[in-house]
Amino acid sequence: RPDEGDRESSDGGNPRHAEPHPSPLRSHGSPGYGETCSSAGNVDSIGQSALVGGSIGVVTTTPSFTEIRYDVADRVATITLDRPDRLNAFTGRMMREVIDAMDLVDADDGVRAVVFTGAGRGFCAGADLAAGGATFDGTSSKGTVAGAIDSAVDERIRDGGGRVSLRLFESRKPLIAAINGPAVGVGVTMTLPMDIRLASSSAKFGFVFARRGIVPEACSSWFLPRLVGISKATEWCFTGRVFGPDEALAGGLVRSVHAPDDLLPAAYALAGEIASNTSAVSVAVTRQMLWRMLGADHPMEAHVVDSRAIWELGKGKDAREGVESFLEKRPATFSASPTTDMPDFVPWWESRPFRELG
Repeated sequence: RPDEGDRESSDGGNPRHAEPHPSPLRSHGSPGYGETCSSAGNVDSIGQSALVGGSIGVVTTTPSFTEIRYDVADRVATITLDRPDRLNAFTGRMMREVIDAMDLVDADDGVRAVVFTGAGRGFCAGADLAAGGATFDGTSSKGTVAGAIDSAVDERIRDGGGRVSLRLFESRKPLIAAINGPAVGVGVTMTLPMDIRLASSSAKFGFVFARRGIVPEACSSWFLPRLVGISKATEWCFTGRVFGPDEALAGGLVRSVHAPDDLLPAAYALAGEIASNTSAVSVAVTRQMLWRMLGADHPMEAHVVDSRAIWELGKGKDAREGVESFLEKRPATFSASPTTDMPDFVPWWESRPFRELG
């Protein structure tokens, strides 16, 4: 039974792959040159080497995904959580596949934005609870989430949802969640590092951890209060109740609520607006500026980065094109690449390796 937080059936509503993706032009992305988070730069049980060297390198093998689908059309990648028979419940394999898909996204200059959604009638109903009471026990071989994580001693205690969240946080591309059904536990916390969340009128949300005897994960104690405020974050986490899209909208968790058939078109329209009108390098740098300044202790930190960014990007070809296209009253044709033309001061932050407490 997935951790959907209510009494719904876990049959997922539809057979596997019953919900086709609208007009993909490519499947599995294009191998290329990019940057990876430390979570996925190796060979894992899925059988692919994501990126050489664990930092910047070449994607050497196209992954073969079994629990997600990865499609690209019109410069927008779609990552579909694809276990509809289990309401797309989260597993260790799904964790690794999402991380590897994000490596494909950042390595492909043909991708300008990413839409996340779920197959069937759910987005992600949380952890797969098939192991029963041992589900969250990292010392048990039955643990369906913790037990599936890399076996190195210093990695075993790492939360799988947190590994996904950290990889999403590092993304060079805008991330849009199209939440089409229940998003509970890790199913909702994994959306918090995404930039914009849209919900179906049939969506449900729940930070149900206290009702399962655990605590919020996926770095959500960092993300959630920054998104909705500490009062709303504590209410949702302390009660653990499941709530609907109207409460999510009122609380600032989602940007808009749509009829089920209108959800993906709305998400793709937003992604398309970004892809058609903006510089990829400008968006990549801006994304990191906005997210990372949430932890800054003084506006001077923003001023320091703003000043260098304007200086560096202002000399570039996209700045020239942006101004000239505006003056000439024509659409801009931006050509700078996030894989080859990022300013040399990026990253300006220090890497944060995982460390155990105590």
